[in-house]
Amino acid sequence: MEWILNQMASIQQGPNGPILVLKESALQTKGKDAQQNNIAAAKLVAELVRSSLGPRGLDKMLVDSLGDVTITNDGATILKEIDVQHPAAKMMVEIAKTVDNEVGDGTTSSVIFGGALLARAEDLLKKDVHSSIIVEGYQAAAEKTLEIYSQLSKKIQPDDRESLLKIAMTSMQSKLISEDSSILSKIVVDAILDIAVKTGDDYTVDLDNLKVEKKTGGSIQDTKIVKGIVLDKEIVHSGMPTKVEKAKIALINTALEIEKTEMSAEIKITDPTQMQMFLEEENRMLKTMVDKLHDVGVTVLICQKGIDDISQHYLSKYGIMAVRRVKESDMTKLAKATGGRVINKLDDLSEEDLGYADLAQQRKVESDKWVFIEGCKHPQSVTLLIRGGSQRVIDEVDRSIHDALMVVKDVIEKPEIVAGGGAPESFAASQLKEWADNFDGREQLAIKKYAEALETIPLTIAENAGMDPIDTMANLRAKQNQGHKWTGIDARNTKIADMLAIDVVEPIIVKEQIIKSATEAACMILRIDDVIAISGGSSGGGMPPTG
Repeated sequence: MEWILNQMASIQQGPNGPILVLKESALQTKGKDAQQNNIAAAKLVAELVRSSLGPRGLDKMLVDSLGDVTITNDGATILKEIDVQHPAAKMMVEIAKTVDNEVGDGTTSSVIFGGALLARAEDLLKKDVHSSIIVEGYQAAAEKTLEIYSQLSKKIQPDDRESLLKIAMTSMQSKLISEDSSILSKIVVDAILDIAVKTGDDYTVDLDNLKVEKKTGGSIQDTKIVKGIVLDKEIVHSGMPTKVEKAKIALINTALEIEKTEMSAEIKITDPTQMQMFLEEENRMLKTMVDKLHDVGVTVLICQKGIDDISQHYLSKYGIMAVRRVKESDMTKLAKATGGRVINKLDDLSEEDLGYADLAQQRKVESDKWVFIEGCKHPQSVTLLIRGGSQRVIDEVDRSIHDALMVVKDVIEKPEIVAGGGAPESFAASQLKEWADNFDGREQLAIKKYAEALETIPLTIAENAGMDPIDTMANLRAKQNQGHKWTGIDARNTKIADMLAIDVVEPIIVKEQIIKSATEAACMILRIDDVIAISGGSSGGGMPPTG
């Protein structure tokens, strides 16, 4: 109540005096101005990523306040890195984030499509079509588009390697790594098939079981998959073996150190021999811990906490390889990969708790020493080791591989595909235009505008490839009307082609997510007719800047 009173200015009564309800510093934009302002901001966001769509899309260089450089053409990354201020523009950034988290690819398409929907809606608003009618038309068109997609999609076998390779390669075609896509797509598909879990006829894939390590040096082609786990740590003591075959691995979440007491305690020593006894007792306790490991038959120790110098000495005497301060996420992955259990209390360790691997070895990667644990009993956890010429390249390869991993995961979990290159969008657009004629009234206009917005995707791919957009779209429509529904834009060779024949395929789930996210965001922005910004106090800045 107090807040409301604070926000409201004094109400001046009187025949001529103005009546103030909001604070004097509050700014309010109403009606068409508010709509135009929001639409303009959303369109600008779409314009930002437009040139990076498709195989011939260009990259953006983003420099943050600390001078760190990111070079990418991944829509989600571009929009995350630039600090968008306008509230309507932030909604467009959220679309990209949602699509990225949900399906991993199609972020640029969703933002461009959302921007196109708003641009087409603006034409209708100028002709005095009410925004509620546009929203209803858009929602009906979205449902119909999803229906068209499900009829269009082609079912595949979830474990069909050939199809999965095509999916991964299509995802990589529009990225920096397109030249190396044939090598990397095999790695991606192998990695996903290694961690896929089959229940009945369905598969589930948890990408948390996949560890990605990046290291500069070599080239993109040196990227490889390790059937096990790579730890970016080195062995703790130089006297330990650097290679252990048929390793029995203990995973311990407790320190091999003498624990300090929780309360502060003081011990008075009257005789130097007592001091010696204390040290010897500490030594004996640490030796007991290491003896316990040796008795169980441990040959490799992976510890989440610290290992004392004396413990290191005894471990190396027994020939046990040890790594300390390993991340908790790595411990979980190691437990899955080696079949071991993470133990919190050393006394409870038994032979059943040990994991197994064919080989544990320390190797030099560039200037660092890393521990490789390979040939695991149940390799449900694997590691992708990404290499490249520079840190910028590696970061972009990592982003591209993430997208490829996500689309392969999408297809395994919902094994339906459609052609790429703007073919399904173009096909759905022509179907929607015919379907719109069944509606009378202004809703028909909104559905036709939705169809036009769908065509923005193939149009943008063609523009970015340097093709003539008008001729290309005319040819594309003609081909599809003749019954070639998989005709799309082959941007690599700058021509129109049957996309299925040249193996450009995408998961249906990505296409569906693009439609859902973009339509919801566009409808939400169209429903806003009043923007009230209260400046001052704790409620943030004033009115968002126009445009």
